[in-house]
Amino acid sequence: MKLSVIIPVYNEVATIAEIVRRVKAVDLAIPIGFGMQDSQTIQLEREIVIVDDGSTDGTREVLQGYANDPAVVVVLHEQNQGKGGAVRTGLTWATGDVLIIQDADLEYDPRDYRPMLRPILEGCTQVVYGSRFRGGPTKTMFFWHMVGNRFLTLVTNVLYDTILTDMETCYKMFTREVARRLHITERGWGIDPEITAQVLRMGYRIYEVPISYAGREFSEGKKISWKDAFTVLKTLVRYRFKRFDPAP
Repeated sequence: MKLSVIIPVYNEVATIAEIVRRVKAVDLAIPIGFGMQDSQTIQLEREIVIVDDGSTDGTREVLQGYANDPAVVVVLHEQNQGKGGAVRTGLTWATGDVLIIQDADLEYDPRDYRPMLRPILEGCTQVVYGSRFRGGPTKTMFFWHMVGNRFLTLVTNVLYDTILTDMETCYKMFTREVARRLHITERGWGIDPEITAQVLRMGYRIYEVPISYAGREFSEGKKISWKDAFTVLKTLVRYRFKRFDPAP
């Protein structure tokens, strides 16, 4: 089996090399099963798909260093298409059996791939979210960001009859079957509710596992703002009531 890590990148020259190093360092020998006779270890191959979304800060020059790296695929957008556009491209290029979206800003720890992979490898689900609100180690950050996240997650739960704790998490992992049925149209921050809404409309149940989170300051390049909450809310409502025909 193969894990494809999709990294959308825009002006992350300070962190891109480090996140690639961390992704490569993760041990993908995953133990599954509960007893001595039933337990086994599955060794996954690794594929890193980096989509540079028109960076202008030197990120592309760093990415040139992976030209001969067989574990890394670099795709360049000539014009900025937003995070949604970068993820859409990454899904097209990824060849893994399991896929995960990884931001390049070091807020999320790739070591959390291991507990996220287990429910999929054990056949419990096809979609796993890493939740920042289920008890993992978390850097204390902005109160109003937390309130906004909780509100948008509550709206998701009401509209789609589920009990998520972190709809806005970057760490969304799913099988290739789920990936090929997604139809991403959002360009910016609407991608997270769009993926969640489509997954739930298709009838998949989402597993959540606790993950760590080390949010960065705005002075360090954090991009999301309170205005993006309106895009998220609009996307959630639209997908709840619009016609949606995923691939079979």
